[in-house]
Amino acid sequence: MPYPKPENGLVISYSYLWQNESKTGQLEGLKNRPSAIILVVEKSETEQIVTVAPITHTPPHNPNAAIEIPPKVKQHLGLDGERSWIILDDFNQFQWPGYDLRPIPKTLDKYDYGFLPPALYQQITQKIIALHQNPLKPTPRD
Repeated sequence: MPYPKPENGLVISYSYLWQNESKTGQLEGLKNRPSAIILVVEKSETEQIVTVAPITHTPPHNPNAAIEIPPKVKQHLGLDGERSWIILDDFNQFQWPGYDLRPIPKTLDKYDYGFLPPALYQQITQKIIALHQNPLKPTPRD
């Protein structure tokens, strides 16, 4: 199966590298995790730069910089029933599809879980804008 087209709100399986891991010199994420595509910049017909936010079960250190995913959305995406948050103050940025896109668990060739509902995606983008009056500083992965 080919890679999906990168689109805002698509949740992918990705080897996410947290900023604190990057600062200690790590180059690879320790865990594959669902991550939400927050922004896609089209550089050309064949080159897209993608920014993703991680999804985690760990309660956020800053609750104001996260959005909890509603249980119905988790079910729609095929994620587990545990509480999860999208973290909005830690991002990775890479050229699509990059080296860190991973098949979702229990598949060999599917890389996405589906899309966040438009209302939730809009809530996420509004919160990111409010949180980050200064330019975002995503962790580069290329």
